[in-house]
Amino acid sequence: SKTISKCYVQVTGMTCASCVANIERNLRREDGIHSILVALMAGKAEVRYNPAVIHPAAIAELIRELGFGATVMENCGEGDGVLELVVRGMTCASCVHKIESTLMKTNGVLYCSVALATNKAHIKYDPEAIGPRDVIQVIKDLGFTTSLVKKDRSASHLDHKQEIRQWKRSFVVSLVFCIPVMGLMIYMMVMDSQLSRAHAHHNMSSEEMEALHSSMALEYQLLPGLSVMNFLSFLLCVPVQVFGGWHFYIQASRALRHNTANMDVLVVLATSIAFLYSFIILLVAMAERARVNPVTFFDTPPMLFVFISLGRWLEHVAKGKTSEALARLISLQATEATIVTLGPDNVLLSEEQVDVELVQRGDIVKVVPGGKFPVDGRVIEGHSMVDESLITGEAMPVTKKPGSTVIAGSINQNGSLLISATHVGADTTLSQIVQLVEEAQTSK
Repeated sequence: SKTISKCYVQVTGMTCASCVANIERNLRREDGIHSILVALMAGKAEVRYNPAVIHPAAIAELIRELGFGATVMENCGEGDGVLELVVRGMTCASCVHKIESTLMKTNGVLYCSVALATNKAHIKYDPEAIGPRDVIQVIKDLGFTTSLVKKDRSASHLDHKQEIRQWKRSFVVSLVFCIPVMGLMIYMMVMDSQLSRAHAHHNMSSEEMEALHSSMALEYQLLPGLSVMNFLSFLLCVPVQVFGGWHFYIQASRALRHNTANMDVLVVLATSIAFLYSFIILLVAMAERARVNPVTFFDTPPMLFVFISLGRWLEHVAKGKTSEALARLISLQATEATIVTLGPDNVLLSEEQVDVELVQRGDIVKVVPGGKFPVDGRVIEGHSMVDESLITGEAMPVTKKPGSTVIAGSINQNGSLLISATHVGADTTLSQIVQLVEEAQTSK
């Protein structure tokens, strides 16, 4: 349908299928959103929406309100160009209206939304009729300064190294304190088993059994109601509860702030209840100067945190391997381009270094030896050999001469080339390959 557009939103902070269901359920209730598909492994949401009712920036804000990180990805729209700009110099609502009304009157601009609070403009345009540099010039002519919102092209959202380090550290901390706790627990189980056998063989009374049990080294009371076993278990449990469970508490608090529950809330509830119950029952026993040591559950939090943090660590290792090929593809993209102005007989009049997002169809781009082609194009001047192996798999360099086509991401080897840009932004071959891989990860 012509009234339905599609955008992709990069989502961070999702840990399980519950997070996915939470985002999908809440966004489906919003006006203007027709469907949403969230991919946990890819960390991405595909949203189909009515542009007359809602725009991608507002969709990302709705996801952020649920406690997740969200940014609109570049390949929004079906063939339309999308531009996010920082606009400086706005002072009131009339400035916003002035920019929006002027841009909407400009041929080729399909949609414009300017936010005074954030100084950002979200613009959708037809690349056949207008380019990003033209849009920026229109805003500058109104007396405002503007620049592109710097987008992360390093594929860092696909790099799970930070999460891997974080959960590995959580696992190691939990394991270091869990092993002694498990050792104490196993020791007590073995001793209780031996006492039970002794009771069966010698027909000991319950008072004698209690006295024998209390004589064990770990059951010795440091203070009335506080045994060595409970004291050591408490000391070993506190660091795990604070350091090993830190990330669980952060995620759980975010979920609860937005009136929802996820896996982290369950983990925090289980470990906190076990710890608080044991701590309180210990204080009560000490206050009452109890002769019998109370039963505590200080062994539960370390064991739970060990197994769950191990699972999270392995999960992010698997995610990293899944996204590795896509990250390598994205890293092939050039970040800047040299645009030149030609005079009669292709005489070079001037050249300018610009962000690759500002390259428009029909621009003349200069590519020096060793440089990456920023866009798909056609050679208009120069001869060279080009390495296209990373894109096409062709092992041998390919000869390029006037009239030859070049692919974004391939590497120029010997001579300088002047090319005319034919496909820019999300329309380049490399961007299309990346988009296909991302869609394959998103589809269920």
